[in-house]
Amino acid sequence: MTASEPVLKLKPREGRRVRAGAPWVFSNEIVLDAAAKALAPGATVEVQGDDGRSFGLGYFNPASLIAVRLFEVPAEGEIDRAFLVGRIARALGLRNVLCERPYYRLVHAEGDQLPGLVVDRFGDSCTVQITTAGMEALAELIIEALDELLAPENLVLRADAPARSQEGLASYIRIAKGAAADHVAIEENGTRYFANATGGQKTGWYFDQRANRAFVASLASGRSVLDVYCHSGGFAVLAARAGAHLVCGIDSSAAALSLAEESAVANGASAACRFVKADAPEELERLAAANERFDIVICDPPPFVKSRKDLEAGARAYRKLARLAAHVVSPDGFLLLASCSYNMPPDRFQAECAAGIARAGRSARLIRMAGAGPDHPIHPMLPETAYLKALVYALY
Repeated sequence: MTASEPVLKLKPREGRRVRAGAPWVFSNEIVLDAAAKALAPGATVEVQGDDGRSFGLGYFNPASLIAVRLFEVPAEGEIDRAFLVGRIARALGLRNVLCERPYYRLVHAEGDQLPGLVVDRFGDSCTVQITTAGMEALAELIIEALDELLAPENLVLRADAPARSQEGLASYIRIAKGAAADHVAIEENGTRYFANATGGQKTGWYFDQRANRAFVASLASGRSVLDVYCHSGGFAVLAARAGAHLVCGIDSSAAALSLAEESAVANGASAACRFVKADAPEELERLAAANERFDIVICDPPPFVKSRKDLEAGARAYRKLARLAAHVVSPDGFLLLASCSYNMPPDRFQAECAAGIARAGRSARLIRMAGAGPDHPIHPMLPETAYLKALVYALY
């Protein structure tokens, strides 16, 4: 790519956030003339203010609400293999400081100034998630850069996120190197887990909850634990290893539960664990009706607010989940409620959780507010990148 890219102009008095340092430019903030509309989705462009001030290079998609995502490099730069190697190497250097073992989120999109790109590392395997047309255009260079830096045995492209449809992109999964990573081992918090990085949810594992899992495990010794939406057993198995006398995991995916059971065996924790395939709200209602109670209840559901239009319905769903979960928490027990919906504001999520707990007739003290682990860096000018919210309550 050359340094003389097409120029897109901000409208007068538009682009307040990008002028302040944010890396997103919205479609209503730029001059969409015939030349701009003729650009191919994913084309590299330079963004300038109406006064000629340059905001650097990014990529453009005329079909997307976020019309330009900036790489935060000057206009004279180049978005090529060397650039990608440099950015990924910088991300790798940070993870080498943060993590003792090679199991982490290696690239976190805008948080690592690589918008539209997520890379998770599972030891000798990497899963690459591409969600935008701009990154799709760079896919082969991304593969080459990762091979140069890490030489992974297996490299999987998970280009199957629903967000791709908003960019006009097809969905696919491709083995770029090696074999399908459909059964990879993970080490986290001293625990051995297993994931399907080829066909599982997202990239196959949720590294973002690492620290929250450790906190819950610190409470678990001698207690009973209910892990709702347990996926592959991240919270459940660690709690069992930490000394919980009973751990019950609930999920609707038989494949995920099979991995959780395998992890429990690998960690010598299977005697304390049982995993149940069920719909989460229905099972919570059944447990409450049966007067079953647990000392610790964890609810880490899939996103209830996938877009802004879903906010009110999603808010009601979080409130209902909090109410159902609070019903099955023992007196003086603990409740973790999480949301991975970046469209759900933190204050609104906290309000809905509090309302749900109150409607269950329970009183609570909020003892922990947390987000994703440090291998999921937040762009300081883009609060949307702080998507994960985890609240821990002490109930009485």
